[in-house]
Amino acid sequence: MKELKELFENNKAWVQERLKIDENYFKNLSKDQEPKFLWIGCSDSRVPANQIVGLEPGELFVHRNVANIFPNTDLNGLSVLEFAVDILKTKHIIVCGHYGCTGVKAAMEDHYLGLVDNWLRNIRDVYLSSQSELDSISDIDLRYNRLVELNVIQQVMNICHTTIVQLAWQKKQKLIIHGWVYDLRSGLLKDLNCCYSSSSQISEIYKIKEKK
Repeated sequence: MKELKELFENNKAWVQERLKIDENYFKNLSKDQEPKFLWIGCSDSRVPANQIVGLEPGELFVHRNVANIFPNTDLNGLSVLEFAVDILKTKHIIVCGHYGCTGVKAAMEDHYLGLVDNWLRNIRDVYLSSQSELDSISDIDLRYNRLVELNVIQQVMNICHTTIVQLAWQKKQKLIIHGWVYDLRSGLLKDLNCCYSSSSQISEIYKIKEKK
């Protein structure tokens, strides 16, 4: 198909462009990866993780799904997190949502979409827990944006509550969890000042006993 052929042509052009800059680019890239960052973001095609933060392949370990959700029952997400923390020894985990997120918007509405509704129920739970704040925002777009932010904050907390992260903290491993939002209209990132680096910052009910 013409569309697919174009992708292969783009790939060849990209390879040649890289090799002109550094003839050993792919040789070096094929060595073990040592990314300092794990990016947990939305699958939205307008939010390319590496490009947003200006990092090269090999510098950012990436996990993406609809609406950047991290439920503690998701074995896919937990596996990525464990691999990043225990094997790659990533130092920073970034949960990045984005304004204009279709998944978040869908969670605010009551029409049927299909299987994804079960996934987006996690965001409905976020809405319910902050309903007073959200319902007080009369401007629907601003309410939508605030839910995007609150969703990121909740996913950051979900990550902090995992045994994976807490065991790393118990071992004094440097690991910081961050919450950001990407603005599609400006291309800029917003730091939600949601930053966690130890179990002392989370509620007692979620803490696990230190592993002997």
